[in-house]
Amino acid sequence: MHSAKAGIHLNVDVTNPGQFFACCGLLDLADRLWSGATGWFEGDQFRITCDGTLQELIAQLSQTQLTQVDPSSNTSSPIQLGAPFHLLLDWWHDQKSGGKELKVWAGTMESVRIARAMQAVLRNPIFQTEDCLNEGTVAYDIEDSSKKVEPFYFDAQRGPNAHSRDVGFSANALGLTTTAAPAVELLCLIGLQRCLPARTDRPRIFRYFTWNQPVSSAILPVVVNGLSHANRGQGYQFENWYRTGQKKHKAFLPAIPITESR
Repeated sequence: MHSAKAGIHLNVDVTNPGQFFACCGLLDLADRLWSGATGWFEGDQFRITCDGTLQELIAQLSQTQLTQVDPSSNTSSPIQLGAPFHLLLDWWHDQKSGGKELKVWAGTMESVRIARAMQAVLRNPIFQTEDCLNEGTVAYDIEDSSKKVEPFYFDAQRGPNAHSRDVGFSANALGLTTTAAPAVELLCLIGLQRCLPARTDRPRIFRYFTWNQPVSSAILPVVVNGLSHANRGQGYQFENWYRTGQKKHKAFLPAIPITESR
C-alpha cells in the first residue's frame, strides 16, 4: 500500500490487453495535460494522481485535432494529436521494437478514419466516467453519419468473437458491424506509442506487467516490460491473433497470467 491519493479512478480488466494499454495511454495524456501525473494499478482499478479529473481529460481528448501526417497513406499514416497533447503516433511503423507486429488493422481499414470515429464518440458524457473502458457502442464516420466504422480490434472482448470458427460465419467477410469500446480503441492506440509490450520467442505472443506503486509516464516502458523489480506486479501474456482466414486482420486476445519460469 502507499499514501498517494488518486484524482482519477478507472475500472479496468488487466487481462484485457486493450484496456491495460489504454490505461498507459491515459497516464501519458494526463502527464502531458497536468505535468507530474503518476499512475498505478490497485485491485480492479487504475488510479492516477493529477491536478484534474477523468471527465476533463477525456473531454480534452475528444476535442483535440487528429491530423493525418501522410496524405498519401489513408491506411497506415502516422497520426498527430494536436494541442494540448502534442503527440505523434507512429508505433506501427516500428520494426525494430515490434510495433509493426502489433498492428491489428489491415486492408482497406483507414487508421485516421477509425481514430476520428472513436474520438467523436468520447464526446458523450457516458464515455467520460470511471467505467468508460467497458462502455460500448457502434461508431460512425464523422464525415458521413450513415457509414459505420469498425474499430482497430484492440479490445479483447471483441477479438475471440470475430473469427468464423467462433460464431459460425465470418462477420468480417459479410461486412457486419458490431459494438466497439471506443475509449479502449483510441486510448490503446495512444498507449502503445510510449510502451510496447515485450516480444517473446513465439510469433505474435507478447508480455506485459502491471505495477502497484505510483510511476510517471517517463518510466512506463520499463515497468510495462517488467524490468523494474521494485514495483513489478503480475505478468501477463497475450496473442495478437489472426481474426480472418486471409491472415491479414488481427485482434488482441485476452491475456493469461505468466510465472517467472515461463
